[in-house]
Amino acid sequence: MKISLISVGTKMPNWVQQGFAEYEKRIKRDLGFSLIEVPLSRRAKNQSIDQCLQKEGEAILAQIPRDTRVVALDVLGKSLSTEELASKIGGFKMQGQSLCLLVGGPDGLSPACLSVAHERWSLSALTLPHPLVRILISEQLYRASAILSGHPYHRG
Repeated sequence: MKISLISVGTKMPNWVQQGFAEYEKRIKRDLGFSLIEVPLSRRAKNQSIDQCLQKEGEAILAQIPRDTRVVALDVLGKSLSTEELASKIGGFKMQGQSLCLLVGGPDGLSPACLSVAHERWSLSALTLPHPLVRILISEQLYRASAILSGHPYHRG
């Protein structure tokens, strides 16, 4: 199994890089985890939000690996418990299916990205800053992996 996280934004603050790196090293081997960053479209007075989203969406779509299950992380998506996430990851592993998670920028994901997604998951009903989503999803993937392997990290 391979899990790819395709995320908008290439220049993250140090605290984001450090938090993400901590969980990335824990899940890299077990989940074949990788981060693919796409540039944030420059917001300018002569460009609409829709134009920026379209440009970011095209960059995301170009990075989606073939034959992979695509999940859009979206505030309107389905909320999963950690145990449900672990069950989904376990199912994908059993089927030998790879997973690609999409994280939009400050304005979310483009309609094109949402339309190719097989599922939409929500990390919270709160609107979360996209840099923080990297840390949250990597920690939850580590926690799901710990559940599947019987590691005591998850005590929920």
